Amino acid sequence: MRFQIVAGLLLATALTTPGLAALPAPAPVAELVKSVDIPYESFTLPNGLRVIVHTDRKAPIVAVSVWYHIGSKDEPAGKTGFAHLFEHLMFGGSENNKGSYIKTLEGVGATQLNGTTWFDRTNYFQNVPTPALPLALYYESDRMGHLLGAVTQQQLDVQRGVVQNEKRQGDNDPLGLTEYAKLKAMFPEGHPYRHSTIGSMADLDAASMADVRSWFKANYGPGNAVLVLAGDIDVATARPLVEKFFGDIPAGPTIKRYDAPVPVWTTTRTETMYDQIPTPQLDRNWVIPGRLDGDTALVDVALTILAGGGSSRLYNELVRDKKLAVAVSGGAQPFEKISMANIAVTLAKGADPKAVDAIIDRAIADFVNNGPTADEVSRVATRNVTGTIRGLEAVGGFGGKAVTLAEGAVYAGDPDFYKKELAAYAAATPASVKAAAAKWLGRGDYRLTVLPGTRPKAEDSTPATTPPVPAPAIAIAPRAAPPAIGGTPSLTVPAVERATLANGMQVELVQRQSVPLVRMALSFDAGYAADDRAKLGVQGLGLGLLDEGAAGMTGPQIAEARERLGAAIGASAGPDRTRIVLDAVKPNLAASLALFADIVQRPDFKPAEIERVRGQVLTGIALEEADPNSITRRILPVELYGAAHPYGVPSSGSGTAAGVKAVTRDDIVRWHKAWIRPDNARLFVVGDITMAELKPLLEESFGTWQPDAKVAKGDKQFPPVTVPRGGRIILVDRPGSPQSFIRGGVVLPTKGMDDPIALRAANDILGGLFSSRLNMDIRENKSWAYGVSSGVGDAQDRVTAQIVAPVQADRTGDSIAAMIADVKALAGAQPITAAERDATIDNTVRSLPGDFESGAALLGAIEKNAIYARGDDYYGKLVPRLQALTPAQLNEAAKLLSTDNFTWVVVGDRKVVEPQLQKLGLPIVVR
Repeated sequence: MRFQIVAGLLLATALTTPGLAALPAPAPVAELVKSVDIPYESFTLPNGLRVIVHTDRKAPIVAVSVWYHIGSKDEPAGKTGFAHLFEHLMFGGSENNKGSYIKTLEGVGATQLNGTTWFDRTNYFQNVPTPALPLALYYESDRMGHLLGAVTQQQLDVQRGVVQNEKRQGDNDPLGLTEYAKLKAMFPEGHPYRHSTIGSMADLDAASMADVRSWFKANYGPGNAVLVLAGDIDVATARPLVEKFFGDIPAGPTIKRYDAPVPVWTTTRTETMYDQIPTPQLDRNWVIPGRLDGDTALVDVALTILAGGGSSRLYNELVRDKKLAVAVSGGAQPFEKISMANIAVTLAKGADPKAVDAIIDRAIADFVNNGPTADEVSRVATRNVTGTIRGLEAVGGFGGKAVTLAEGAVYAGDPDFYKKELAAYAAATPASVKAAAAKWLGRGDYRLTVLPGTRPKAEDSTPATTPPVPAPAIAIAPRAAPPAIGGTPSLTVPAVERATLANGMQVELVQRQSVPLVRMALSFDAGYAADDRAKLGVQGLGLGLLDEGAAGMTGPQIAEARERLGAAIGASAGPDRTRIVLDAVKPNLAASLALFADIVQRPDFKPAEIERVRGQVLTGIALEEADPNSITRRILPVELYGAAHPYGVPSSGSGTAAGVKAVTRDDIVRWHKAWIRPDNARLFVVGDITMAELKPLLEESFGTWQPDAKVAKGDKQFPPVTVPRGGRIILVDRPGSPQSFIRGGVVLPTKGMDDPIALRAANDILGGLFSSRLNMDIRENKSWAYGVSSGVGDAQDRVTAQIVAPVQADRTGDSIAAMIADVKALAGAQPITAAERDATIDNTVRSLPGDFESGAALLGAIEKNAIYARGDDYYGKLVPRLQALTPAQLNEAAKLLSTDNFTWVVVGDRKVVEPQLQKLGLPIVVR
């Protein structure tokens, strides 16, 4: 994919705006669209399997993506949730790959290994090292053509429990019950899109082995599938492999499709729900045509102009001007037969929902009557195109080239359908958008208001007491043995080029020419470890204000300029570093850099904007305090490190309500001068650019930037950490929760700067991989959770070991007891074996090329090398270091993962959970 740099007229309106006249004009969106291309070749096997091959040699990996044209809308009555349940069963192994599919593919170094189900499709995907492609195709074909002989009643029961815990986990989140209400209201009885993909507990309970077999035989044949291979592959290599492994699988029957017309609603319908949220949420919903209809893109443009982001009309009115809301979003989610359009508003504290509803009414009426401006339409088109370019940097995973080609093939019979969608956005006009809005947004909508209060009880499982009828065994036909992996791919460490700007700021660049995109991270030695302990939240508030006014531009002007350029600019913080990032398409890099430089160097911090953003941050903290996961992330670091330690803060970096309320403008200005300064920064760049092209642009935008000589550069001090002796539990009461969210941890004597590779490998075995002991025990064996994991932090100073487990409420105590037992076994009766050591080292070594496939990952890698003073050859030397590790070294490191001194934070229904926790014999403090 290449872009022609063309001067255009898109910035004509911006050039008359004060503060923006210096920005170069961006490339016209029509030119950007023309140059987006994913070359591919395709063929179809006699059994109907459609195969698409795209070549991208930037890394020795291949994305393998299999899409079945079957989803939850295709489920018959009484079988809701079955497509998704079956997706889980497909990961349980097949006739020639017994056990966990994920565990097998982890061993060959697969990355981005997962599967998803939605209304219209089920897909399975993994990126594998090139030498492992034949094995991956063998196993993928084995579960397509040789699955049922490996599926047992026990597997069905276990995965049923896992899926039900996935449902509980989603239901337990704030607003987690609203999807059911919206689907029920938007679609009439019997409509295929009326039920959620996760399904109902009752239908999941009723699923039988007979259902499993009939669903597989009816829907999972190659005649209903598309296979996409993208990456280090070509069609000459792919075709014989696909024919060999997939060619003998029967096509399968013709799929029965249900009618799914767009419902016609002529009246407004309203509903009120209650949930454990700090402020009201307004949701306005419409049903519009599916993704193949020309109106769908036009309605998405309309809703994006109305509510889709920082430049939208409703954001400006409700958030910036009237301060009645803290967040606004809007757009259309396209599906095959229908699409769902939506405006969502999170109200500010004290705002009247009826008043906000009236403003939304007026905004929609004005849009329907008068339409958008040409500039608004072109900005949305540019956002869409440049967002697509960012997604196409990757070959596979949840997005990327493989997904783009597969979607077109499945839904439109055309892998190039993405070009038609982009062209539809580029061709949109004020008149066409106005007409589509009048046609679809003027019809009957569904309005859901969610108020703070007691949430309705979530549906839970009541499994039948009658034991299942044993299913007869299936004869397993013999098949050739799996192919060998074919060796370990060589890791090519990219060359890093360096330069120093006139002001002394250091720049590191890695060239990556797969897409016309330049990513850069301005990394400051700060992070939430640098936040003001007396007013915790200064940094979060300051970062939120950077693009709300700079160099004389207002927040709306900055948002509009960013959209015209298709630039993504954002700020975030981790424990040690504060990052301000820019993603820019290369034709618009000069203008994007000029805007980026103003945001970084010259923020205005206007008092009125400070107060508005303060309100948003405070509401954000309140939202964190309503979410089970976020509650544990706010409490545990403070408990482990102590409130005076640089790491003893909520790990979201948002601070505390008291701290944010106390912050003054002077505090923010002082923070910016002390920490956001060139002598505290290093710029990391990855993308389609040479240093000869890049450095002059950086000199112009950043080379004259100087620190304030009157303000000393910020400094961080890390005092010793005292680890409490013995375990303890902090219980946070959240009545009515169907799950308990568990997060436990301890501060280790190890620092991130120590590069503890043996400890991280030991943790992979304990809880870092899907096939880890904790996950296989709690999820796969006991089905008490959707997933359990453990991790070792990556802070520069003392790191933590943590275990995270959202578990069903009635198994809270049992789950903690089981996790403690699993950790004790690791250090005692069941030490790490040679086989486990080999599996985790093989996974790490073979997955390294996949970890460097995306520009964002590469950017993070060169930044870490600099932060940890590792040297450019770190990853080249890492492979032999990993391969030299022994089981004895891993077992010695595993001793640090002991839970003896863990602090456990449990968020759940106290009346259900506390009696279980008391049996553990640990001190309990109730919050």
